[in-house]
Amino acid sequence: MAISAIIQNNPGFKQFVHRLLIPKNEARPRLWVKIFINPFMHQRGKGSRIRRRTRMDVVPFKKFVLGDNSVIEDFCTINNGVGDVVIGNNTLVGMGNVIIGPVTIGNNVILAQNIVLSGLNHEYKDILTPIHLQKVTTAPISIGDDCWIAANSVITAGVTIGRHCVIAAGSVVTKDIPAYTVAAGNPAKPIKRYDETLKEWVRVQ
Repeated sequence: MAISAIIQNNPGFKQFVHRLLIPKNEARPRLWVKIFINPFMHQRGKGSRIRRRTRMDVVPFKKFVLGDNSVIEDFCTINNGVGDVVIGNNTLVGMGNVIIGPVTIGNNVILAQNIVLSGLNHEYKDILTPIHLQKVTTAPISIGDDCWIAANSVITAGVTIGRHCVIAAGSVVTKDIPAYTVAAGNPAKPIKRYDETLKEWVRVQ
């Protein structure tokens, strides 16, 4: 049996290993994990850069992939504790972004400033238990190639954004956006689509 399966099937051992990697009530891994384990477990592409003031809450038991020539700017937070974070090639993660897995971002994507992508939700059904003590649920976020997500947008768990989409500033995306679409608002709705026949962007009626 693989070591990962042994850990998963033994709650006490799992908690012990978790505490070795991450201090209690924190999301940030211990320094020794960042220095001695993560570099061998995670994938960094050629020419990729993570700025010095980025908070990397990444753990070795989930994927973190940063593609060739991609950049994560200062003041971002990247967290793969509950789901993989995979970022493609030539993609820019702008200043102040928060990315909580499971999240997959394609190639040639522009994420502007102060964007939140969270594949995590907190349960709240039991009114006798504080929300932070209830279980979390996850649903993957997927952003296709060549997209531009403008500043201060929020992408919620379970959303798929198709190829070459534009999400206007301040949008809250709660439902899937098809490829070649401009979406805006809270909740975000399509306002333009690319018409293959006309070869131009047209307003959505």
